Amino acid sequence: MAAVAETHAQPTSLVRAFPTRKPASLWSDAWRRLLRNRASMVGLGIIAFFALVALLAPLIAPHNALQYYAGNTFRAPAWVTLPNDPRTGDWRFPLGTDAIGRDVLSRLIFGTRTSMIVGFIPMFIIVSIGTLIGMIAGFAGGRVDNLLMRFTDVVYAFPDLLFIIIMMTALRDTAIGNLLNGLVLLFISLSIVNWVTVARLVRGQVLSLKEKEFIEAAHMIGASNSQIMWRHLLPNSLAPIIVAAAFAVPQAILAEAVLGYLGLGMRPPTDPNSLFPTSWGCMLLEGRDAINAQIWLLLSPAICIATIMLSFTFMGDGLRDALDPMMRGRS
Repeated sequence: MAAVAETHAQPTSLVRAFPTRKPASLWSDAWRRLLRNRASMVGLGIIAFFALVALLAPLIAPHNALQYYAGNTFRAPAWVTLPNDPRTGDWRFPLGTDAIGRDVLSRLIFGTRTSMIVGFIPMFIIVSIGTLIGMIAGFAGGRVDNLLMRFTDVVYAFPDLLFIIIMMTALRDTAIGNLLNGLVLLFISLSIVNWVTVARLVRGQVLSLKEKEFIEAAHMIGASNSQIMWRHLLPNSLAPIIVAAAFAVPQAILAEAVLGYLGLGMRPPTDPNSLFPTSWGCMLLEGRDAINAQIWLLLSPAICIATIMLSFTFMGDGLRDALDPMMRGRS
């Protein structure tokens, strides 16, 4: 009897010696690894800061971004003292004023709203188009896949910036070019040529997943093609889509800055209460023309663009590492 009791006691001792824990899901495990990536967390914090500034721009901006202040042309930043010079620094305008007396800090704050919108709205359009085309091409295969991928190759071969410049130049004076001071045309131009990378990523992911056992099981129980695509293939393809979306945002912000610097960005608004009075790209253009008189017109948007791009790059790298299944055993 003692031997039997000792035998029954062994499983309990084994459970105590090797306690089990609830298995972590892919997303919770990825979030845990992302939290350990310091660069990604710093990038996420900076992105959250810029997003908060964009949302609260009317509350935190010291002045209206389109308001003129007579006698304050090219005023220096507040910390610069110029004796016997009307352009000496004034703490009412911490970063100084531009060529017609508008507060640079207020314009920088409102430019954050424009640049963040330009980054995120095209990103959603790009991801939606690329995911749809890549999903259909990878799942259908055959002639459909060949046709869609050849069309993707044609779009991919066209120079992105050249196409955007042509669109912004040709349609700038049309009805669509006037919507939201030209921002709608910019959204469309950025979306038309930048979805191809997402489409290729999703197609490759679908091609590797559709031969898996769980997809064959879905076919066996009578699931329709649309159910398999959107309930099984899409959720398992989200990792590369999320990473591609994180890298698409800074690309759109940089494209807007380049277009603004070339004078092809958003139109100057005529409404003093406009939600988008300026952008970082427009400020770069203004700073280029006034680089000797007011250097902060150029430096302030350039620093913001560089910071937000680095933040999204760090965030994208962190997401790529966190969502990579090969990294699970290393953390």
